[in-house]
Amino acid sequence: MPLVCVCSPKGGVGKTTMAANLAYALARDGSKVLAIDFDVQNALRLHFGVPLSDGRGFVARSAEQYDWSQSILTTGGNIFVLPYGEVTEEQRISFENNLANEANFLPRGLGTVLNYPGLVIVADFPPGPGPALKAISALADLHLVVMMADTASLSLMPQIENHRLIGAPLNTRAGHYFILNQSDNRRSISRDVTAFMQQRLGSRLIGVVHRDESVAEANASQRSIFDFSPVSAAAFDIELISKRVISLLGISVGNGEMHTMLRSQ
Repeated sequence: MPLVCVCSPKGGVGKTTMAANLAYALARDGSKVLAIDFDVQNALRLHFGVPLSDGRGFVARSAEQYDWSQSILTTGGNIFVLPYGEVTEEQRISFENNLANEANFLPRGLGTVLNYPGLVIVADFPPGPGPALKAISALADLHLVVMMADTASLSLMPQIENHRLIGAPLNTRAGHYFILNQSDNRRSISRDVTAFMQQRLGSRLIGVVHRDESVAEANASQRSIFDFSPVSAAAFDIELISKRVISLLGISVGNGEMHTMLRSQ
């Protein structure tokens, strides 16, 4: 059960879109993938065709429902989604307090899916430090840090290097790697930042995704970049990233039928 966490010290870097398209890429290779949303914006579900009006999710039910797999939605194919859900402010605060103060809260909620053999989990987190990112660190196999090819993202690199996101190294298993998003060869600043990050990070830079208008258009249609524009530059770049993730984690593809626990509620 590999668990991949997609995070960033900065908002607006395309983190959720990256998490969704990574899930699609892994599913295309034959893996059964569960996409989990830990962001109160509850936007990850929209990338998988879940209607905007569907407010179901695991956070509102987490106080009385220990097994969060009961909130998993089916989307067709090899991908399943566990949405954050539409919640009140009180429910959000209660959930985050439980994450921060109850050591067994998250492992208990995810116990069923964490123990399902062959399932790949891609978890999306809100930008910056937060209780969910910290709580899941002991369970995660890999962290992917999404940054933009701009000076604002570059200035936040010390937050990662000095362990400010969770107060400790992000990952003690396969480690943490970086994805540089929306690199634009037409802009000198973007070219310079990309070159600097490639030199500074070396093999820790798992991939560079070039700026591609097809990504925004795919988002608007609630489709993956692979379905919307399979020959686009972004599709090629994300496919390479997924191959690297598979290699790093030793993921075996073609896992057969999903257990009936992954069902639409």
